[in-house]
Amino acid sequence: MTLDAAVLDWMVSLREPWLTTAVTALTHTGGGVATSLIAAATTLLLVRADRLSDAVLVAGAVLTGWPLMVLLKNLFGRVRPPEPERLLALRTESFPSGHAMTSAVLATVLVAVVVRTWPRGDRRRTAATIALAGYTLVIGLSRVYLAAHWFTDVVAGWIFGITWALLWVWLITRVRIRR
Repeated sequence: MTLDAAVLDWMVSLREPWLTTAVTALTHTGGGVATSLIAAATTLLLVRADRLSDAVLVAGAVLTGWPLMVLLKNLFGRVRPPEPERLLALRTESFPSGHAMTSAVLATVLVAVVVRTWPRGDRRRTAATIALAGYTLVIGLSRVYLAAHWFTDVVAGWIFGITWALLWVWLITRVRIRR
């Protein structure tokens, strides 16, 4: 049995009606619409606070992360887990997980903003970083629980998302230094 099959079997064994309802509601907070709305609101707040580099970081990483994810899905073309385990009707490819990737992009750039906002040792910085990491972790695991993705799809989504966001952090930092 592969790692993907073993993790899927374990997740299916955990299913309870109340938990499935909660996980289904939670998973939607990591989709493209929700992450775009969070990014847009954050971008507007950052512009209002005259933090233009941070606003460009959040907006740029999230807006460009979506087409990158679609490109990767089309490139790899992996099939999703089978029904009846799959609890969501989905028509796109499975690898990488878009929810894991977009939530990781958003969480990573928001951590970068948090790091620039609060000094080292500030409890708000630590709490926000833990909450954002927890957010993307829970979103990714929700996708496996619902059998929308294989576990390796989710791990790849996290890796691609974090890498994409860090490239944006590097880019924004380089542009800011050159001014």
